[in-house]
Amino acid sequence: MTDPRLRLILITDGAGDLARIEAVVTAALRGGCRCVQLRERTWSARQHAAACERLQPLLDAAGGLLLVNDRVDVASAGLAHGAQVGHRSLAPAAARQALPRPALLGSSTHDARELDGAAAAGCDFALLAPVWDSSSKPGRAGMGVAAAGALTAASALPVIWLGGVSAARVGALRALPPSQQPAGLAAMSAMMAADDPEAATRELLAALAQATLDPTQT
Repeated sequence: MTDPRLRLILITDGAGDLARIEAVVTAALRGGCRCVQLRERTWSARQHAAACERLQPLLDAAGGLLLVNDRVDVASAGLAHGAQVGHRSLAPAAARQALPRPALLGSSTHDARELDGAAAAGCDFALLAPVWDSSSKPGRAGMGVAAAGALTAASALPVIWLGGVSAARVGALRALPPSQQPAGLAAMSAMMAADDPEAATRELLAALAQATLDPTQT
């Protein structure tokens, strides 16, 4: 069963402003988000650790999850609830060995081969991107809902969609059969760049509910 806290993941935008991150995370938690991925690629392990020491209590108090991007070492030290690995990180199999359960491990994927590899490595879920055109990946076209749905249905893992996620686009999920719907969505700009992150989070979750996305599907 997919952890329902993965239904909506807030990904930080790499700006490196911890005070801003803490404020947006606090607002998103009020709005109903229960998973945050700390994605600050310019930070050192020590900076990640300091940020996790401030953020993890917020997630714990809300019954949520804090994941760190790339930094399996930080998650292994118990400073986060899990990690997300990609092409800059340890290979998924090595990350799984370094990060024993119950810590969660996600893998960034873009195609069927990478999805299969994440499952074989023992990851708990996969991020699939980009589904829609995204401002964070200029010049890279999104694969589209139909292609993402087919990959999701064929995957042995719960699949979280990433890339250009917005409340307006979530309605497209209604056209997909349940087997092709993602286990959740991950968003960066939709919450991090919002004037009111709490309201933006509520809007995304309401759109998911209207699209009849089932957070318990595997």
